[in-house]
Amino acid sequence: MSVVDGVRHELKEAEHQLLVQLRLLRRSLRAEHAAVKGEPDLTLGQRVADTVAATMGSWKFIIIQTTILLVWIVLNVTAYVQKWDPYPFILLNLALSFQAAYAAPFIMMSQNRQQDIDRKEAEEDHQINIKAELEIELLHQKLDALREKEVLALTEAIADLTELLQAERRAKGGASSPSA
Repeated sequence: MSVVDGVRHELKEAEHQLLVQLRLLRRSLRAEHAAVKGEPDLTLGQRVADTVAATMGSWKFIIIQTTILLVWIVLNVTAYVQKWDPYPFILLNLALSFQAAYAAPFIMMSQNRQQDIDRKEAEEDHQINIKAELEIELLHQKLDALREKEVLALTEAIADLTELLQAERRAKGGASSPSA
């Protein structure tokens, strides 16, 4: 018999069912986390979105892109023979606009997926908090029951001692009182 079943009569039926469900959920989540160490199975689109977002959000990407832009501008400004993209660099502007147009949806898809993961983790945390609250309530009930037993035992001990004291006083009172 588990501790939860031992105090079932002290919990409302709904609280007991929720506690049992939460324990089962916790066990299943532990099993899932132990079985799956890496990422869950992702679709091709999700993997691409995550890769693009991770790549574009890195210092390596910023440094490489800055280098390419500087080389592009320097070659087009200093080129003596043929300037393939003369100032105001319309072709470069088109390439950067194209990059931004495709990067934004990839980044948004990756953020949406991360938001879903965060929401699931928040739901799990909420369930754990509810379970912890119920377990704390169980502990409070156990402490109250122990205190109640202790107070009852002390009350009985006081009653027994009072009775003994009164009996001793009567015995002393009867022995010391003069007989007529």
